[in-house]
Amino acid sequence: MTRQSQGTAALDAMFARAKKQNRAAFMPYFCIGYPDYDESLCAIEAVAALGVDGFEIGMPFSDPIADGPTIQAATQIALEQGATVRLCLDAVRQLRARGLSQPMLMMSYANPLVAYGADRFVRDARDAGADGLIVPDLPPEEAALFADSCARAGMALIFFLAPTSNDERIEMATANATGFIYVVSLTGITGARKELPAYLTDYIARLRAKTEMPLVLGFGVSSPAHARQLRGLTDGFIVASALIRAWERGFDEMHALARDIFAASQE
Repeated sequence: MTRQSQGTAALDAMFARAKKQNRAAFMPYFCIGYPDYDESLCAIEAVAALGVDGFEIGMPFSDPIADGPTIQAATQIALEQGATVRLCLDAVRQLRARGLSQPMLMMSYANPLVAYGADRFVRDARDAGADGLIVPDLPPEEAALFADSCARAGMALIFFLAPTSNDERIEMATANATGFIYVVSLTGITGARKELPAYLTDYIARLRAKTEMPLVLGFGVSSPAHARQLRGLTDGFIVASALIRAWERGFDEMHALARDIFAASQE
């Protein structure tokens, strides 16, 4: 695919394309610097070649409070390898130079972005070729910290909703988010699960009644069966821990899982 747009426009095009194909967009997560810098870029490049829809680009942080043990371990390895905010921006720039066209969302906790400088980070991320930010510990009440900068740059700013979110919280998140809403499938931390929650259909319906924004499910999505289950239910889904666990058994295992999940999303 040729990259024809950036930021929220790129995400809009991604969701429109997936909807036209009657499927949910598949956005795998990769942590820059895991298991090392070069391999992380090669993995993203190889999975991009499968035709997946977009990427959540993990920026390692020492206290990833929303992440389970699998992602925590990966980010710790990346930090030990010397991953920094600047290196993650360089990774996106390199991936664009290699021809990767899919949308890329930078996932980071707020602390390193504030230390870097919120306005500066948004500007540098856009210049590198990123399309938006996913900040798990940024509540909608603090949206102003990044919202103006993202709006000026045309970048998406993603907020989270959980099964415990009440109507007021849903309205606040949807009023401040751009790009899509990150729908947390369960109350807890990230990690592969055998089954998606039984309440998922009702949960998504409750959110649909409150917003027309695309809904992207994360936390627990881990198999081709899950991808099939989400077709017609959500606008997209993110797979993280399952890919890392597969990669622990070898690059080919990870690549095969990404391939099979993407294929299942189209069945």
